[in-house]
Amino acid sequence: MKFTIDDKFLLDCFQEIVNTPSPVGYYPRLNPVLEKYAAMFGHTVTYDNRSTPYITLEGEDNSKTVLIGAHADTLGLVVRRVDPNGMIRVRNVGGIHFGSIEGESVTVHTRDGRDYTGLIACQSHSVHVFDDCRSLERNENTMIVLLDEKVSSKEDVYALGIRNGDFISIDPRCQITPNGYLKSRFIDDKAAVACCFTMLKYLKENNLKPKYRTLLAFPYTEEIGLGGTYVPPEVSEYVALDIGLIGPDYEGNEYKVSICAKDNAAPYDYNLTSHLIKKAEKAGCDYAVDIFYRYGTDGNAGICRTGTDCRCSKVYSC
Repeated sequence: MKFTIDDKFLLDCFQEIVNTPSPVGYYPRLNPVLEKYAAMFGHTVTYDNRSTPYITLEGEDNSKTVLIGAHADTLGLVVRRVDPNGMIRVRNVGGIHFGSIEGESVTVHTRDGRDYTGLIACQSHSVHVFDDCRSLERNENTMIVLLDEKVSSKEDVYALGIRNGDFISIDPRCQITPNGYLKSRFIDDKAAVACCFTMLKYLKENNLKPKYRTLLAFPYTEEIGLGGTYVPPEVSEYVALDIGLIGPDYEGNEYKVSICAKDNAAPYDYNLTSHLIKKAEKAGCDYAVDIFYRYGTDGNAGICRTGTDCRCSKVYSC
C-alpha cells in the first residue's frame, strides 16, 4: 500500500513551524500557526487548561477514541538573572547540551511582546584572553547571552523590558539542501507536527476519515517529561510521534521508521506495538523495532507518571 504525500507541503509546513519559537512552556507564537494550518483543512483547534492544542477528527467508527501526539515544544532557555555588566545568565528548559549551542544566535522574548536577538557564549569566550577558554565546562553557570544591543549594565538591559523568567529561543538553522536533505535543530519534534498536518491534507484531498475518532495533540512540555501526563479520559489508545534514535544498539537509521518497544521507563503496550508493526509491514515501510535507553516519550509520561488507563506506543516516521 503506497501513499502519495505532498513533500513540498510537508517541507514548507515544517519550515514555518520550526521557525516559530516554542521553547518548553512558551505557546503564544505557535498556537496561531497551528490554528491556521488546521483551518486549511476544515478543522478547528481546541485547548485544555494547559494550552495544549487538539484537533478532533471524526472517524468511520466513533465507538472509541484514539490519540496521536506530536509535541510542539523545543529545548530552550530562560533568563536567570542579569549581571551588573549587562550579560544575561540563563537556565535551560529541557536537556540543553550547552557545548552544542555555543556561538549560536538566540532571541529573548519579553512578556510585553518584544524580541531581542543575541548570542550565547561562554564567559571565557576567547583563547586570546582567558586561560581556561578551552577547558572550562560549558553549563548553566558559565554560559551567558550577549544582546545585539548597546548595553553595559543591568539597568540598560532592564530598560529594554527584559526580566528574569523571559523565554529565550535558539535559532533552528533550518536548511534544505539542493539534493533534498533537511538540516535543522528541533526536527524533534516539529517534523512530526508537520507530518500531522500533511496527513490532514491527504485525508481531505482523498475524502477519507480515520477508522476511529482521532485526537491530534500537540503538548508543550514533552522536553521536561510532562507532555503526556494529561490524556483526555475518552482516549483508549495513544501513539506518540517523536524522534528515532541512531546508535550502536539500534537497528534504526535516518531512512527507516523507528518503532519503540521500550524506552527508559517501561515497555510500550504489547498489543498496540504489535499492531503498529503489522501496519508498517502492510504499508511497505522500511521500519525497525528498537529499545531506547536514555529516552522517554509523551506516551509513557501518561502511563508511568499518572497511570492513565489507555494503551500507549511510540513511532517516529518523519
